[in-house]
Order: sequence, then C-alpha cells, then structure tokens
Amino acid sequence: MSYQVQDILEHAFPVMPVLAVSRVEDAQPLARALKAGGLTVLEVTLRTSAAIDVIAEMKKVEGIIVGAGTVTRVEQLKQLEAVGADFAISPGATPRLLEAGQQTSMPFLPAIASVSEMMQGLEMGYEHFKFFPAAASGGVSALKAFAGPFPDVKFCPTGGISVNDFTQYLALPNVVCVGGSWVVPADALNQGDWARIEQLAREACELAKQA
Repeated sequence: MSYQVQDILEHAFPVMPVLAVSRVEDAQPLARALKAGGLTVLEVTLRTSAAIDVIAEMKKVEGIIVGAGTVTRVEQLKQLEAVGADFAISPGATPRLLEAGQQTSMPFLPAIASVSEMMQGLEMGYEHFKFFPAAASGGVSALKAFAGPFPDVKFCPTGGISVNDFTQYLALPNVVCVGGSWVVPADALNQGDWARIEQLAREACELAKQA
C-alpha cells in the first residue's frame, strides 16, 4: 500500500517511536510489542549497520508502517526503496535531499529547525516537516510562532521530547504527531523486555487521549 506524508503522520498519532536497533532478531518482537501498545508507525534510524535489515523484518509484521530516519544521503533513498520502506525522514534538508525526496517513490519528510529552512522546503513544494531538534530549537514556543505566518504547515517535532511534555506539543494545531525514543528505552530493548515496551506505548496512547 502506498501512503502520502499526511497519511503517515496521522497514522503515527500520538507518537512515532524513533528506534536505533542493532540486532535484526529484535525487529519483529519489537514491532509486535509497539503495535500491541497502539503505536503502528515506526521510524528505524539508519544509525546501526542492521537498520536496513531491521526495516525489512518489521515489514513482515502485519499492520505496521515502517520507514527510516536519519536519512542523510540521496543514495540511502535507493536502498530504502529496494527493501520496501514505507517512508523516509531526514534530520535536515539539503537541496539535493529535497529534490531527491520529490522523486522517490516513498513519502519523504525533511527536517527543519528554522523559518529560513522551512521556507526553502516550501519553495520546493513541501508542506510537512520534522521539527528537529525540537527541544533545543525552541520547542512548543517555536512551533506556536511558526503557526502565525505559516498556518497550513504541519509538523512532527522530534528531539528532546519526553513522556512529561509530549502532550504539550500535541495540543498545538500545527502538530500532527511527535517523534520520541522514550517509548523504547535502550535497556528495555537490550533486555528484550517487550512487555515493558508495550506498556510504555500504551501509556503514551492513554496520555494523549486524556490531554
């Protein structure tokens, strides 16, 4: 099934887990645990040598939408297309990546940290952005300021967001979902504590409903 960027972000509500997975054998049980907790759109960062294989394995879990984060080179888009990744996300927005993102068969979400970067993306036809690093770039206050001159632009803020403040981001009309790593702590992943990960995912979904 093919998706648009807006579809990906809406499915990701409230949280898109940002994952750094080193062992391919963890891919399917991790995906199943997050799905059981209510989170079905997963961002596997290209920070480990296993990432591409992890994406391929997670694709085998029914009901999971899985893509790649930390896409920094045009060549990586080809690799992701080859394994059937559902989307790609970059931590920035170079002219080459913005151009390649329009040509790839996958939804591509570039990241911005300033109004100037956003305007460059808008000139290229993008209307959805990752806001990264969110907390270090002004957080909720910055996104509120963006909404004035750019009311139609939508964001997935990521970076420095936690269980303690993610609902503040979700309350903003220009935020569709947030990206976060807190739902999959490194120790829980290393220990294969799928029950804890499922519970953290469920907790995030419940907190979003209460907000």
